[in-house]
Amino acid sequence: MHCPFCRTSESRVVDSRATDDGVAIRRRRQCAACGRRFTTVETPSLNVLKRSGVSEGFSRNKVVSGVRKACRGRPVSEDDLAVLAQQVEDTIRQSGLAEVPSDEVGLAILGPLRSLDEVAYLRFASVYRGFTSAEDFEKEIRDMRQEGRSEDD
Repeated sequence: MHCPFCRTSESRVVDSRATDDGVAIRRRRQCAACGRRFTTVETPSLNVLKRSGVSEGFSRNKVVSGVRKACRGRPVSEDDLAVLAQQVEDTIRQSGLAEVPSDEVGLAILGPLRSLDEVAYLRFASVYRGFTSAEDFEKEIRDMRQEGRSEDD
């Protein structure tokens, strides 16, 4: 950790506190060289293992970007997308794994997206699950209706 003022790598921790419901740690540090204080926020890394075998850091922006395409022309705000991305990240972090397969990210998106907008959900699911015919859409809609009825009971 380098001091943002003098770029020295030596600092000591003055105070530590959990933030964001324990997901991150906020540390107040003091530089050993210049004596100035600065704050750092530490979060555990979360990586996504893609189908190609490449591992990359989880990105809320990538979640929002992918879902935004499914929501094009729908009454979904940027705030709604930000909340959805946070829900997805929370779901994935709850698994306790440092690296999750990309399929798990897709599954984590489906639930909150369905609650947000059913049309956007169908669009996203059609790509994610690789729908190849109208029958695939019909089956998904039937499943949605059945689940909707069982929730009403």
